[in-house]
Amino acid sequence: MTGTDEELRFAAGAVADAGTAVAMTGAGVSTASGIPDFRGPEGLWERYDVEEFHVRRFDRDPGGFWRDRLGLVEELYGEAVEPNAAHEALAAMEEADALDAVLTQNVDGLHGEAGSEDVVELHGNGSRVVCRSCGRRSGAERARERARDGELPPRCPECDGVLKPDVTLFGEALPEHAHYRAHALVQDADTFLVAGSSLTVEPAAGFAREAANRGATLILVNLEPTPLSERAEYDFRADVTDLLPRLAAAVDDH
Repeated sequence: MTGTDEELRFAAGAVADAGTAVAMTGAGVSTASGIPDFRGPEGLWERYDVEEFHVRRFDRDPGGFWRDRLGLVEELYGEAVEPNAAHEALAAMEEADALDAVLTQNVDGLHGEAGSEDVVELHGNGSRVVCRSCGRRSGAERARERARDGELPPRCPECDGVLKPDVTLFGEALPEHAHYRAHALVQDADTFLVAGSSLTVEPAAGFAREAANRGATLILVNLEPTPLSERAEYDFRADVTDLLPRLAAAVDDH
């Protein structure tokens, strides 16, 4: 289903008329901004050893972890990345009071840059670091600069604790607040919109399944079919940067 005008009108109605409408985004929304995919056939995890980015490795060898992390960050954000039309469409739907929140598996912070205000970052945010000792959060760029200058690992300026990227590493649970907030939104959702996600990575995929089980109208926007495609009321096989702006315009006209 590529998204006819009629299908879009009905899907837009489901968003506009919902008491609570929630979106969840995956890597397909970020790749449209030029950020490499992690899990695809040519994704980053095909070229990097995931064990090097496991929390066990960080605890055992934080300096080596940071050295390898710098290489990964350079590949991810070596060129300036900006929000794309899909990010902007979701922000527009929130501004129009049609969308209540965005759950995202992405750690690039582009939803916030596009103007979305209620963003639940399920896997954290790569533009921040957090101190493992005192919990203080700060911008990541200064920590990266110090790491590039040889401070491996970079340390907290307040307590000298080891700084960690404020993202969920392999072996770590989702941030507690994000997990609880996501569950609360799923419980309330009348319409659940999933964009750019294969729905194969847990626990995020479970949120869409839970929403469907509760009877929420499920709208999927992805280039490929997903495990929940047969359960979705609307399953758009389309580029998120094309379909989401069309959906936002239809919501605005509703």
